[in-house]
Amino acid sequence: MRRLAWSLTVFLSSCVTVFGFVEDPPRGYSVPLIDLAGQTERQVVVDREAGQYLGHPTTVLLEDGRTILIVYPKGHGRGAIVMKRSEDGGKTWSERLPTPANWSTSLETPTIHRVVDPSGHKRLVLFSGLHPIRMASSEDDGKTWTELAPIGAFGGIVAMASLEPMRDGSHMALFHDDGRFFRAGGKTDMFRVYQTRSRDGGRTWEEPSVIAARADANLCEPGLIRSPDGKQVAVLLRENSRKRNSFVILSDDEGKSWTGARELPGALTGDRHVGKYGPDGRLFISFRDMTHVSPTRGDWVGWVGRYEDISQGREGQYRVRLMKNHKATDCAYPGVEVLPDGTFITTTYGHWTDGESPYIVSVRFRLDELDRLAGR
Repeated sequence: MRRLAWSLTVFLSSCVTVFGFVEDPPRGYSVPLIDLAGQTERQVVVDREAGQYLGHPTTVLLEDGRTILIVYPKGHGRGAIVMKRSEDGGKTWSERLPTPANWSTSLETPTIHRVVDPSGHKRLVLFSGLHPIRMASSEDDGKTWTELAPIGAFGGIVAMASLEPMRDGSHMALFHDDGRFFRAGGKTDMFRVYQTRSRDGGRTWEEPSVIAARADANLCEPGLIRSPDGKQVAVLLRENSRKRNSFVILSDDEGKSWTGARELPGALTGDRHVGKYGPDGRLFISFRDMTHVSPTRGDWVGWVGRYEDISQGREGQYRVRLMKNHKATDCAYPGVEVLPDGTFITTTYGHWTDGESPYIVSVRFRLDELDRLAGR
């Protein structure tokens, strides 16, 4: 039966397209699958605690090309924020670092980003969502931090899933909400994806505006990727009703306007897409596999292809299983960093040991290594 389903997805890949996108994209994929799950020499345990849920990390690589900071909640999507630091490109990690007292009050998945203000001053910002969205900042590359404080009278979920410098010197940050947290006392409503802007290097943030929403799909967890020439921005979106594939929206004017949400091929269907470019201009995108027809559904996977594959609705080059998850689909809110030598450091949580609580692991690889495994 599985063989028949897989054959059907390959057949569907020949469907008629409109503007480069398949009208009814395949529920599975026909590109090759590489499996790294058994290659334990690539794996580095970042944090593990018996009986304690550790999950939903994000990372940031500093400009020295070797220092990585990671943050994650001590609990499922909420709980005290844990921070660690690696000074050797993710090969080893510090003990849990001291953090401000009110970081223990975090209600959501924390995210960490680098911003640079118009004068060239660098800072790190950390966000914690629900209502209101709160932010902490560091002026010394993460050695010391402010406490969490509201950035406005608005809230949201997975804030900020993506943050991108814009060509006018501002920064655009993206998050989503389902009606419950955008305003105080909200109720479940339609899923909406929001953008907000900072024009002073992350100190203050503007009132958000909606950039994506559909009545027939629950769009959320925006993952932003800029085109290689810098002229276009793509945002990949989780589809939370689980009825459709993932979606993408595009902007040619730095986020002032956006295309309607277009359904992606099954090869890119998943949750919490995070992507970075390798030395040869190809993309690696890490996500939780939620493809409807897939032998790795619920596992931590990645996709290799080119930006044009995303913008034109193509399947890409190949997929990779990074690690096998042993409990349903509870894994993979990933961080992705690329070291100067082209090594990818992908880091996330999952139930990596059957019957045990989830913990944080990094997997290391280079695209040329994956190419050899794919028989390129």
